[in-house]
Amino acid sequence: MIGMGKSIAHTGASMVYGWNKGKDAEVVLSQYVAGDNAKEVTEEFRIAQEMNARCKKNTLSFVLSPTVEDGKKLDNEKLRELTERFLKEMQLKERQAIAFVHRNKEHTHVHLYVNRIDFEGKAYNDSFIGKSSQLAAENVAKEMGLTTVKEVQMEQQLQSVAIRNEIRRIHERILANERLKTLDAYIKAMGAQNVEVLPSINKANKLQGFRFVYKGENFKASEVSRSMSGGRIIAQLSQNMGITKPLEVGKSAELLGKTLEMSTNLAASIAKNIIKKTIKRTIDTGIGF
Repeated sequence: MIGMGKSIAHTGASMVYGWNKGKDAEVVLSQYVAGDNAKEVTEEFRIAQEMNARCKKNTLSFVLSPTVEDGKKLDNEKLRELTERFLKEMQLKERQAIAFVHRNKEHTHVHLYVNRIDFEGKAYNDSFIGKSSQLAAENVAKEMGLTTVKEVQMEQQLQSVAIRNEIRRIHERILANERLKTLDAYIKAMGAQNVEVLPSINKANKLQGFRFVYKGENFKASEVSRSMSGGRIIAQLSQNMGITKPLEVGKSAELLGKTLEMSTNLAASIAKNIIKKTIKRTIDTGIGF
């Protein structure tokens, strides 16, 4: 579960959004309020807020988001428990509050609004409220046996690694099985395997490398594998064309019907990789020995 929090000044507008029937909104918790609509609850908040005119951002707004799978299992009673536990963790149990569940999307989530001003006119200390919200949500998730942020992050990292490995295998298979000679041919071959190859252009409008998009993920070449740097890819294609000397490559590349000047770093990387490949081929064939 993810928890996000901040202080806001637009209490009424937020209440209207939270109570939006178009989002299948339902009240799952209310404490120290009696209103039946956004306007009435906003007015109840205002009565306490008038005791502290110096505080302008006088409402606390939170969003509690269980994972999609956890959200499917949580009925309104469980969402109420979740919200109450969160309020306790944040030390907000003795303040006016109202919470709404939105189920209009696959991702069930709770919008919680709490009066930052208590019944004595004191403002809640909202320093580091974003971080505090995350920690409180993490603790509640553990207490209720829900998926925590750390578990979500771990799952995302594992998925990211798997996708990057898949891109690398596709790249290696294409270069091993097809003697491609141009960037356009390489991009087309990768595209046929549903991997989109995007040129990275720097501020000087020079080609500096590539990005790879696959299964909704977008990576720099270096994030996928060191073997997939722009310098190594172009060096391999150049070798397929019979080029063995860096000077034969030039300082520009033909790409998608355009001639793009290469960045200094990319050109240097290509030169270095061509030299490496030439030396390796010499050693492999025994030439000069």
